[in-house]
Amino acid sequence: MNYKLSNSLDTEVDILLSFNKDEVDTVMIKDLTGLPDFQFNGELDENLMLFTDSGNKVFLLGLGEKNEKCKLRSAFQKFAFRHFKYLQKDLQVDLRNFGDDQIIDALTGLTMASYQMGVFKTEKKDIPEVKYHFLSERSIDDQISEGVAVGESINNIRALIDAPPNQKTPEFLASHVTASAKKHGYKCEVKEKATLEDEGFGALLAVGAGSKNEPRLIKMTYTPKEGADIDIALVGKGITFDSGGLSIKPSQNLHYLKSDMGGAAAVIGAVELVAKLKLKVNVIGIVASAENAVDAESFRPGDVIKSYSGKTIEIIDTDAEGRLVLADGLSYVIKNYKPKRVIDLATLTGSVVRTLAYSAAGMFTNNEEMANSLKQIGENIDEKVWQLPLYKEFESDLHSDLADIRNFSNKPIAGAITAAKFLEAFTEDHDSWLHLDIAGVSFGDSEFSKMKSASGYGVRLLVQYIKTLS
Repeated sequence: MNYKLSNSLDTEVDILLSFNKDEVDTVMIKDLTGLPDFQFNGELDENLMLFTDSGNKVFLLGLGEKNEKCKLRSAFQKFAFRHFKYLQKDLQVDLRNFGDDQIIDALTGLTMASYQMGVFKTEKKDIPEVKYHFLSERSIDDQISEGVAVGESINNIRALIDAPPNQKTPEFLASHVTASAKKHGYKCEVKEKATLEDEGFGALLAVGAGSKNEPRLIKMTYTPKEGADIDIALVGKGITFDSGGLSIKPSQNLHYLKSDMGGAAAVIGAVELVAKLKLKVNVIGIVASAENAVDAESFRPGDVIKSYSGKTIEIIDTDAEGRLVLADGLSYVIKNYKPKRVIDLATLTGSVVRTLAYSAAGMFTNNEEMANSLKQIGENIDEKVWQLPLYKEFESDLHSDLADIRNFSNKPIAGAITAAKFLEAFTEDHDSWLHLDIAGVSFGDSEFSKMKSASGYGVRLLVQYIKTLS
């Protein structure tokens, strides 16, 4: 982002003024525009464009009620996205009455607005490069830098999720993370098929067996506290395209299943951002990545496979594959690194969408302290989570006569819960594990695109939680 800091208003440059509801500074606006009256109340996302006597634009942005502060980031993102065509080379943004968190959120929103999906178009959309003049009477360089860093990391994962599946293979994901690690100062190790076979990642290998694009396990390590325990492990489902396998999905909207690695993307973005912000927290990120394709080599309903944990799994449905790759990822990181806390994320079930629609992620955990913290953070930043139960009664739905467990209950009810219960079986009785089913919030309808697209959900939620551990 191109910007400079200023402590005074320049009436010869366009300006963005933002106000909470019923706190609009009408005197300042009238002085700038010369208008005796105007209609603007500061309602959330309310926009108005006025002009000064010299022809410069005065943009007004409504931030709503003070208790709607969680919407500030999206308000700035929507403003910039809607008004790019009106912006000149320079735009002043008045941040003089903003606190630190508000500045970070505003900069995150402005940065996210620059995201463009049409990278494969032969004719590129011309987006003006705006030089921002941020008005403040104090030093805000750190807050601006953090807001831009957050927005850029979110845009990076949005691009990953939106990328076409012929480009975005497990190998591509591994290359992306390797480059990010080199740039931002964390470590990356990639396990390829031969290593996965040697080390016993049977569930991950089974899911990827039907694709020529071989699976990968990607490990990201950021440990600024040398010799200390791992404070938190993040595990993400990285299915780069999900056909359903032999339990094949219907063709309607199948092209959107390129987004089935939203959990992996959130983990990648979070580890990258933690490294960029240099947080004093030891973090390991695991991405278990495969393509669930149809082939003579595909795993089958009825198969029994052996997971990394040593437990055997009866395959009931090959479209319940995300939990299989997560099972190996969870077992691997818990057995080998003994993290204090574990969070996994996955676009896992349609059941959670039927339960919570597109408003929140489903949260399952055996640790109420983690649950309460994530819930409060989610409310504060508008990335909501809602806790669902892990009742012991649901274990019987995953009983298998042939193996230690089966991967699907085969019942039309409680699908998100039984998926979480399946994952719980691979957590080695860890006492601080939390699962987020983000199927309804990672990818969907958006005013920032005409087709469904990535939201960037999860990066801010994870990093805000990780900040509480530092």
